[in-house]
Amino acid sequence: MASLGHEVVGVDVVEEQVASLAAGRPPFHEPGLEQKLGEALATGRLEFTTDPSRAADAVVHFICVGTPQKKNENAADLSYVRSATETILGLLKPGDVVVGKSTVPVGTAETIADRIEEREPAAELVWNPEFLREGHAVEDTLRPDRLVYGVRPGEGGAHAMRALDEVYAAALADGVPKVETDLATAQLVKVAANSFLATKISFINAMAELCEATGADVTQLADAIGHDTRIGRRFLNAGVGFGGGCLPKDIRAFMARAGELGVDQALSFLREVDSINMRRRVRMVDLAREVCGGSIAGRRIAVLGAAFKPHSDDIRDSPALSVAAQMQLQGAQVAVTDPRAIDNARKKWPDLAYADTVEDAVRDTEAVLLLTEWPEYVGLDPVALEEHVAVPRIIDGRNCLDPVTWRAAGWTYRALGRP
Repeated sequence: MASLGHEVVGVDVVEEQVASLAAGRPPFHEPGLEQKLGEALATGRLEFTTDPSRAADAVVHFICVGTPQKKNENAADLSYVRSATETILGLLKPGDVVVGKSTVPVGTAETIADRIEEREPAAELVWNPEFLREGHAVEDTLRPDRLVYGVRPGEGGAHAMRALDEVYAAALADGVPKVETDLATAQLVKVAANSFLATKISFINAMAELCEATGADVTQLADAIGHDTRIGRRFLNAGVGFGGGCLPKDIRAFMARAGELGVDQALSFLREVDSINMRRRVRMVDLAREVCGGSIAGRRIAVLGAAFKPHSDDIRDSPALSVAAQMQLQGAQVAVTDPRAIDNARKKWPDLAYADTVEDAVRDTEAVLLLTEWPEYVGLDPVALEEHVAVPRIIDGRNCLDPVTWRAAGWTYRALGRP
């Protein structure tokens, strides 16, 4: 927002993160963010604070807090949204606009709108879901593929949309599509999109299970059906499955909310989507056991990747770390490496062993598992890598390597859904 010319105050309750941001250091890895942060701070249009009163002059207030999964439940934890809302209520003036970007169960925005109306009837809420992809968030913010505005009918809603048009003037001038809708629909867009993507990923992983049973190749299958324009090739990549802080918890919260609304049968298929996804992790351990002759107890195994996806240091619900932990529990000597996520992984999984380089991770191993498709892993030289391992066996958990090349270099190559 500051790079687009707006005056921005970032408010948070975590003092260390505020201090880090104020010094130009993002508290997480995201390509391009540190540069943008430094440039924005240099303009004087951006500041960070733990004092909400510093934002009292603001006319547009974004709610951008997390909605994690509740402990021992599928439902979303809305405590951070409620807290942020109450903070904003103390700042509202006539004509102010509150913009919800957090991913929330449908019905949450209506409750927030009611609270705003009670406190300041001349202020308005608009729900404007985010569609940021980790690893591409800066680009997705500056050049979104669509903007969604959800408002209540009436002049207040029209005023809120005009305010957002000013905020997003640059994107709208570039022709970014804008969808104007009601609050309920706007809240459903993000979770519906994530559920569709999760379903597509689990579909091809279900096909991978069939391919393994029949000797077919899931990658060739995906290529063939992906030529159908009704289906498309994107997200038809079989492998160890999805993780992170969005897809898993969002589809579970979606199911929980559907149950509260009495329409749980409409989303019952998402239970199988979730189940297929989790089975992929177990299957990766099974493959490791198979290539190691029936047991991984005492075997040295390398895991390439700790982040749930490349270009991120996010380890939330990481399939790679889940597989590594399962193998260690079964007696394997596991070494994990990652270009960005090692520090976060150590904090969350301190009992695992970590290596700073690929060479250190694979040294004297009997199997290598590629579980996060970082470009530097996809581009590994199998001939050079073989010099460091005890036995050249690789399991391609993302179907991102060329099996012909690796087998020609003397490696045993295995992957989910491929002969």
